[in-house]
Amino acid sequence: MLKLKYLFYNELLAVEAIKKWNADMKNVDELFSYFRISSNAVYPFSNNGQVCFLRLAPIEEKIDDNEYGEMEFIQYLRDYKFPALKPLPSLNDELVEIITTEWGTYFASVFERVEGVPIKYTDLNDNIIFVYGKTLGTLHKMASDFRPSIKKWTYEDVLEWMKKELSLYGVQTLATNEYMEVKHLLGTLPKNQKNFGLIHYDFEPDNIFYDEKHRKCNVIDFEDGLYHWFALDIEQVFDSLSECMDEERFAAARKIFLNGYCTEFDISDDMLALLPLFRRFIDLYSYTRILHSTGEVLDIEPDWLNEIKGKLNRKKDQILAKWS
Repeated sequence: MLKLKYLFYNELLAVEAIKKWNADMKNVDELFSYFRISSNAVYPFSNNGQVCFLRLAPIEEKIDDNEYGEMEFIQYLRDYKFPALKPLPSLNDELVEIITTEWGTYFASVFERVEGVPIKYTDLNDNIIFVYGKTLGTLHKMASDFRPSIKKWTYEDVLEWMKKELSLYGVQTLATNEYMEVKHLLGTLPKNQKNFGLIHYDFEPDNIFYDEKHRKCNVIDFEDGLYHWFALDIEQVFDSLSECMDEERFAAARKIFLNGYCTEFDISDDMLALLPLFRRFIDLYSYTRILHSTGEVLDIEPDWLNEIKGKLNRKKDQILAKWS
């Protein structure tokens, strides 16, 4: 989640970046109109007749090993035929470019559009839910065997980042108490190849595209990945599904998802029992990221930015309510 000052559309910056790739500049204005910004700025453009996505993020907001480690993991997955999005090398044959501009220094990467539609726009029938679960099981199975040369950060690194960030925003008694308890509880958990490794973190319906023709799920947005217990990804899925289904349908979908998952990778009842703890980690991380994003007051804050701040602050208040 970027600081609010980075959420502004910047066509000149994006144009400068895509020149590092083989971009078609003819319809760039039309495609750029579909840009979005959250954890990164994402600008669609055309490359050899195919829609691709430029991802931009200021260096000060990111960690080098996370950027390069993400690419190594994606390449590993693709080498073994996992349906991860495809990063495109630049004209310099780099998957991550560092560009220095008048607006600052940025990480830039480009990805091809994947086939299918986000599964949140499907009817989420039993077959799709099963394939959804099977895809995550396959991802975790492959992650359990992954031995990187560039290691992304761990949950312990994230906890240290949260501790540092929380200290910047005045008295955060509830958040600090939650931080101490979550850190302690996570420190008591067993770690082994079957339950712990590099997770996706955002394996939610808007990052999973269902390809009806091939009846498979294509996966995007690996950037937030970190080393954690695999079950956290399952908690993220269940939380998302529970928001778009009634209670009865969700109970059935949960079982179907786990059935699909377990065709590829095992998950113990002990790990499933820890989902509430992993939700607490997610909430704490979300709360801290919101503080980080909204903590700086800008000279100019247009209405659309105030709407975003309002949405983020409501989410922050919902998390605080859990703690109090």
